[in-house]
Amino acid sequence: MESNNILYLPSPIGTLRLEADPHGICRLAFCHTKVEYPESSVSPLLTEAKKQLDEYFAGKRKIFSLPLSFRGTSFQIRVWEALQTIPYGETWYYGQLAEAVGNPKACRAVGMANNRNPLPILIPCHRVIGKNGSLTGYGGGLDIKEKLLALEQRTRRENGEETK
Repeated sequence: MESNNILYLPSPIGTLRLEADPHGICRLAFCHTKVEYPESSVSPLLTEAKKQLDEYFAGKRKIFSLPLSFRGTSFQIRVWEALQTIPYGETWYYGQLAEAVGNPKACRAVGMANNRNPLPILIPCHRVIGKNGSLTGYGGGLDIKEKLLALEQRTRRENGEETK
């Protein structure tokens, strides 16, 4: 992938690697290596993605408005689309997500699709928790999942919004 299609973004949860293809943002990864490209070499789409992620981490953005480009099975895509309907600052159980995609017995398959999400944060898989309320697996690590959920809860409280 060309350097103008990759952006390394420092964030409160560590360095994020954003990638874009001709159709939109195609990958967001948590990484431990920092590589910087001159700002002028970054595509306008990645510049906008950086702006929106900075706003999210500052508690000023709840919904992303970026073109996303992802590939997966039809089931995975249904799960990823359903994830985008979970309200900011709220959590769902895997069973709720399975119901949302029309297959209430597919909790395990939903979990696997969640695990393969190529765009964490943008497609908020961190908002899915275990039925008993426990934090379950997350590609970036449970500490990052906990930080993202805490950020959203704090933002909602600061805005006087009821939280679940």
